[in-house]
Parts: sequence; structure tokens; C-alpha cells
Amino acid sequence: MKRLLLLSTSAIHGGGYMEYCADDVTAYLGDVSRVLFVPYALQDRDAYAAKVRARFAELGYALDSIHQAQDRGGPRAAVRAAEAIFIGGGNTFRLLSELYAHDVIDAIRERVDSGIPYMGSSAGSNVACVTIKTTNDMPIVYPPSFDALGLVPFNINPHYIDPDPGSTHMGETRETRLREFHEMNDPPVVGLREGAILSIQGGAVTLIGRTGARLFRKGAAPVEHVPGDRLDFLLR
Repeated sequence: MKRLLLLSTSAIHGGGYMEYCADDVTAYLGDVSRVLFVPYALQDRDAYAAKVRARFAELGYALDSIHQAQDRGGPRAAVRAAEAIFIGGGNTFRLLSELYAHDVIDAIRERVDSGIPYMGSSAGSNVACVTIKTTNDMPIVYPPSFDALGLVPFNINPHYIDPDPGSTHMGETRETRLREFHEMNDPPVVGLREGAILSIQGGAVTLIGRTGARLFRKGAAPVEHVPGDRLDFLLR
């Protein structure tokens, strides 16, 4: 039974790192003692891992970073031994490129398929999906493919921002960009506002967190969802 917690963001305005979602994270991880962290989305992996390690210690979990796993058999061995996996945010293109470079795509899929918890934030939620084509990030590097982990059969747009009817900005809105995605692609896209979370337990998909989400499907009008809504149909 797959278990995923997909966060739109790691922090919301006025709060600290993982503050708004602390209760959701601890409830989700349960009796896990150690978490494997993947910091590939940022350049300074040591600083990133230190920040996340300190926060997870406050929540009651030990944390190992995959980029420091050479003395334990390397990244693939670290994934195979992981009790839970957390992939943090940053640049989605760099993250996916590094997942390919370290040859851990299949290993992560296998561990998540076996039932260990997977948690992603922002870019880490993007790579859990079919592709990274609905990220907001600039392509600062070119991964071997836009195909991602494929842990779920839909895509996510994190940090989703609603169109501002009073704005004088002439550029495309996020909604326009996602409509363009569906001109060329089929998977549904969940626009997760900051503070929104998707909790996936087996065949159940529940929207939780502080804010809602907007669901985009090809050929259909966007549909609004609020915390507590079940979106199980996304897995079919």
C-alpha cells in the first residue's frame, strides 16, 4: 500500500520551516525512527541537510542525507535501507537531473511500492508525479527526461496562485499555463495552494492542510476542492 504525503510548500507566510504541517508530518510518519532526506534540489546540500535534520530532530526523528551516504554503500544502498524518504524543495530540474545521475529512480519507486512512507515538498512533490512538466521552476539544467518517479498517475502544480482579477500584469496566469499543458498532455493536475497537502494511503487520496486546491483536467473546467475532500478518483 503506497503512502505519500505531498506538500505544496515547506513553510507558509508567518511560520517557520515545517511549522504549519508538523502535526500532519508526525501523524504520517508514525513510528518511523529515521528518515532519508534527498537534498538534490539545492546547491548547498550540507546546509540544507543540516537545516532539515535540526527540524526533524525537534519532531522526534533522526535524519540521514542521501548525499552523505558514500560510506554506507552509496545512494542506492541508502534508499534500499530507508524507513521513510523525504525529498525537499528547490529547483525541480536540478532535482530530477540528480535523481537520474545517482541512479535512484527505480530504487525509490521500489521502496515506495513496498509501503515505506514518501514525503515530498514542492519540487519533491513534483517528482512524485508522472512528469515535472507542471513545475514552476526554470530549467537551469537539462535532465535526461522530464519523466519523474511516477508514484501517482497525475501531476501537481505546487504554490498554485489564483488569477488576480485586479492585476494589470500582462503575462500568463498559472491557470493559463496549466491550460497550455493540457493542450499537449493528458494527466490531471492538482494546483496545490501554499499550505495544501495531499495525503495518499493506498487507494485513498485526501486533501488536507490549511488551504484548498484547484483540479485541472483536460477538456473540463477547473474544479475547486477544500481540505477534507476525497480525490480517490485521481488514482484511477
